[in-house]
Amino acid sequence: MALRSKKQKMFVQEYLIDLNATQAAIRAGYSKRTAKVMGYENLTKPYIQTEIKKEIDARSNRTHITQDMVLKEYAKLAFFDPRDFFDKDDNLKRIVDLDDDSAAALAGMDIQVRFTKNKDGELVKDMVKKIKLIDKRGALDSVAKHLNMFDKDNNRKVTIENIQVEFIE
Repeated sequence: MALRSKKQKMFVQEYLIDLNATQAAIRAGYSKRTAKVMGYENLTKPYIQTEIKKEIDARSNRTHITQDMVLKEYAKLAFFDPRDFFDKDDNLKRIVDLDDDSAAALAGMDIQVRFTKNKDGELVKDMVKKIKLIDKRGALDSVAKHLNMFDKDNNRKVTIENIQVEFIE
């Protein structure tokens, strides 16, 4: 069954932006006062669920990005070991020597070269190496949400085949 109204078509497109039913309803033209209810109602309609799934599948095919790929990347970020950034002598490894998982967890690297004088007045080269890592907690939270580890109120969810939609107030 096709979508029945322009608002429903717009709702589907807006919903795909952030998966927030209330905000999608507002952007699609429903009143702010009724947006939460209309967003929920739209997500319970099988023909809208079908359209959302079709659009998500089409986007995945266009981008060649799958849920599995995203979850694997989250896993790299969530479970990296900071010790992997150092060699056996506790020196920071060069970027080209990092394994793929460690490199994925690296947000940035800063190397500062300073010259100072020692007690004999000679110039001595000093290197300070700093690394900035990704937000490991954020990645763990994202994986945990995917695994439904934080669910408290499951009656506020609608399942669209293998996609679970949570209503956010």
